[in-house]
Amino acid sequence: MQNRVLKYVIDLFIWTLAAPLAFVLRLSGERLTGYLNIILIYTLVGLLLKALMLGFSKPHLRIWHRVSLIDLQHLARAVALGGLLMVLLTFLLPVNFSVPRSVPVISTALALIGMTAVRVLTRTYVTSDRRRHGEVVRKRTLIVGAGEAGTMLAREMLNNAAAGFVPVSFLDDDPVKQGRLLMGLPINGPLSALPQVAQQLAVEEVVIAMPSVQGTLIRQLTSAARAAHLRYRILPSLGEILQGQDALFQLRDVNVEDLLRRTPVRLDLDSIARYVENRTVLVTGAGGSIGSEIVRQVARFQPHQIVLLGRGENSIFSIQQELRMNWPEVPTVAIIADVRGRDRLRQVFDQYRPEVVYHAAAHKHVPLMEAQPGEAVLNNVFGTRNIAELCLDFQVQRLVNISTDKAVNPSSVMGSTKRLAEMVVSAAAQRAKLGQAFMSVRFGNVLGSRGSVVPTFLAQIRAGGPVTVTHPDMVRFFMTIPEAARLVLQAGGLASNNNVYVLDMGQPVKIVDLARDVVQLSGARDIEIVFTGTRPGEKLYEELLTASEHVGRTTHQDIMVAALEHPHPELFGEELTVIERQALAGDGEGVRRTIRRLLPESTVNSA
Repeated sequence: MQNRVLKYVIDLFIWTLAAPLAFVLRLSGERLTGYLNIILIYTLVGLLLKALMLGFSKPHLRIWHRVSLIDLQHLARAVALGGLLMVLLTFLLPVNFSVPRSVPVISTALALIGMTAVRVLTRTYVTSDRRRHGEVVRKRTLIVGAGEAGTMLAREMLNNAAAGFVPVSFLDDDPVKQGRLLMGLPINGPLSALPQVAQQLAVEEVVIAMPSVQGTLIRQLTSAARAAHLRYRILPSLGEILQGQDALFQLRDVNVEDLLRRTPVRLDLDSIARYVENRTVLVTGAGGSIGSEIVRQVARFQPHQIVLLGRGENSIFSIQQELRMNWPEVPTVAIIADVRGRDRLRQVFDQYRPEVVYHAAAHKHVPLMEAQPGEAVLNNVFGTRNIAELCLDFQVQRLVNISTDKAVNPSSVMGSTKRLAEMVVSAAAQRAKLGQAFMSVRFGNVLGSRGSVVPTFLAQIRAGGPVTVTHPDMVRFFMTIPEAARLVLQAGGLASNNNVYVLDMGQPVKIVDLARDVVQLSGARDIEIVFTGTRPGEKLYEELLTASEHVGRTTHQDIMVAALEHPHPELFGEELTVIERQALAGDGEGVRRTIRRLLPESTVNSA
């Protein structure tokens, strides 16, 4: 409180003193003597007016040692308004009480200069005092990117010594920026000059401040920083910032997702909101990696209710608690159930009447399903059939089935069952009524999902290695979990019945290159990469479309639609009866034979 009063008094003193100083500057010495009474009265009247103006605009409530351009703009408006009122006052004074018309203008300029100077001096003193007393050891930091994010980051570093960074330079590829000063710091470039600039300026740390840059460039920058023995960090990606996962200036270590970063997905939020908002949404496999992320994305669109269905109680409990903490306004229901239990599912549909269903429950591990084909069929095919049939019975408006690139020319039991699941949804879509849309969405591997390659690599590194890769030429498509979930929601918004949508997965990545990146990012040394040979059912190259499948564009640039042959519902149903009987009897070889008959493109081998 005392500090605020002192700042108010200082502002009032400077602004009041500006009036007699303006007379001194305006009038010569001999004339000034005759104006002493006028100066006194004008100053006292101005004192009252300025006291009211300061009380109204409250510039003394702002923090002076962190003064910003916005603070100075606020101050300038208040002082300019006060100056305008003083100009009007001079016109209202009697003729014998003559005040030079320029005095209010000069007085306003002097006041603004003085009040700004006291704030800048306060900020300079406090900053230098903190540096002088060595409150923190600040690392000399090179900021890569001289755009808006880099500028704001540099300002934050300069204003907040406690963060432990002192920016010394920028790097930028833009030739227009190179050689100029930004925030008093030189802009060097291009980005390829990172090692030389870092050595010249004794840089200790590199910060990549380009939230929308591609992963290939991040890979180059981190490699250069690593070669120069520099620590490197990164600002969150644009996607993370928009989704609220990270604050803009929350620096973090570079991760594998950054190295594979692509142009952020642009969503048509209106089309998603139209079919999700105020609807009851059911998500199967809601505790899994993809299912739980779909739940998080759905919660942002204000559904009437989210029904979380899964058979793992711990994972369902975890996502329910997360929703209650982050989206307490969204009603949620946790249901422990198996998609293979048709009667239990019917109870759930009858009680909650979902209008939108995302089907993410599935067995997905290729080697495990290769050894247990019956379980893969019962869960992936007949679990999907149960969901699809109930969506028909209860007139669900939208069913989105989560599929995989392994359904294309499947070489594994798992991939074959996911292709059969697509056909199950297609058969149901042919019986859908007006206003219903049943569809499948294909995408490749998802970074960070349970049992996926990156967590496996990290576990092997923690154990001291080696990191195992099946084959040096193994490549896969990769997508982050949030990106995949957002595009699944977007595909549902396209509202076209009986389609298989294919997500744009970008360029495939060599698994051995990914393994090397994970090893380097972990900071581990002497970790060997060992090739173990391909496992049963694995392919060296995954595909998103077969040779016979034609692809068409949709209204969204990242989503394509595959032109597939639709199965005859009745004939397909008869074939499913056969494979169901074989699966229940544990006849793995019979399951494989039926798969090859149903899917001529499948290369599933005999047991």
